[in-house]
Amino acid sequence: MLDIKLVRENPELVKENIKKKFQEEKLHLVDEVLELDEKGRAFKTEGDNLRAERNKVSKEIGALMGQGKKDEAEEAKAHVGEINDKLAHIEEETKKFEDEIKTRMQKIPQIIDQSVPIGKDDSENVENDRYGEPIVPDYEVPYHIDIMESFDGVDLDAARETSGSGFYYLKGDIARLHSAILSYARDFMIDRGYTYYIPPFMIRSDVVTGVMSFEEMENMMYKIEGEDLYLIGTSEHSMIGKFINTITDEDEMPLKMTSYSPCFRKEVGAHGIEERGVYRIHQFEKQEMVIICKPEDSKKFYDELWNNTVDFFRSLEIPVRTLECCSGDLADLKVKSVDVEAWSPRQQKYFEVGSCSNLGDAQARRLGIKLRGEDGTYFAHTLNNTVVAPPRMLIAFLENMLQADGTVKIPEPLRMYMGGKEKLVPVEK
Repeated sequence: MLDIKLVRENPELVKENIKKKFQEEKLHLVDEVLELDEKGRAFKTEGDNLRAERNKVSKEIGALMGQGKKDEAEEAKAHVGEINDKLAHIEEETKKFEDEIKTRMQKIPQIIDQSVPIGKDDSENVENDRYGEPIVPDYEVPYHIDIMESFDGVDLDAARETSGSGFYYLKGDIARLHSAILSYARDFMIDRGYTYYIPPFMIRSDVVTGVMSFEEMENMMYKIEGEDLYLIGTSEHSMIGKFINTITDEDEMPLKMTSYSPCFRKEVGAHGIEERGVYRIHQFEKQEMVIICKPEDSKKFYDELWNNTVDFFRSLEIPVRTLECCSGDLADLKVKSVDVEAWSPRQQKYFEVGSCSNLGDAQARRLGIKLRGEDGTYFAHTLNNTVVAPPRMLIAFLENMLQADGTVKIPEPLRMYMGGKEKLVPVEK
């Protein structure tokens, strides 16, 4: 959510930013906010004047009583009562204006960073760099579900019976590999100085609306019937929510955290054939990284975050690239974002396995997350990034580690989590 002062003082900048995000249908919100703000400030000024008058009259009442002028004192008391009635009305109207302004402000997108490429959608995202040599083997790489089934490691049919489409059972070596990747990711981030968390997996609505836009909320979140609780779509939600309405000394910055959680998402919309299997699902697990910092440090930590993911995948010998998200592909709260994509030998292209975002002070303003410095308090900046999110990451892992004989190589960093195994061997049928 933007600072209302920015909208007041530079509405054309806000409108230009909306145009850069190809959301012209939101332009009217800026004018509506300005109109409501002007009316609300007029009410506030009237209220301030009435309070000053009430204070003056209240002081006169004491003097009149001391002088024995009881009738005049009673008249003054009646006048104070009239002022109180007017103030009650003004405060009620002021609250209405504040609520109307907040509703509109939450729909106006964050000002994007100047370095963000301008484009309408993800088809116009820009490749930044590649890490590792993408290899296409001289033998066939099967579809990821077929690879999993060769190890008797997945059951989608049973999951459809218990839960519907978009769910899965993992078992045996594939389930163990899934857990091994998460355990390695946890230790990888701890070794880099991040504090490990397991957060709540459900959050209240005020946290949900603080960490994401209404569009994201509608398309992603599952609500618990009869409760003011939502299942989290990522642990970023509850990790940022942890600091709601807090003031932290700036000397304690940055706060670097890595968190594990299951994630639950509606995944609204139709998707292509390559997203069958365990690519786009309603339930998965993820290791996340979250940073809260001073505003001047957020660009530096943004680079640190996406580099962590690149280093993690490269430590497992998986080629990746980074893709700069264009303006039209940025969620409304994001200032800047980069996707990390892994190489798919079967498709001979890259696909998304993680997303790094700098949200500036957007979440902090919505949730009241402040820092205290020598000159007073100010809003923090928040950032997040995916370390790894299996089972999607399993697709990249299995395809890149698959050998000609059908075995799957286990890179050295994972072996301690896999009981010392150096490879997975298909199950005899």
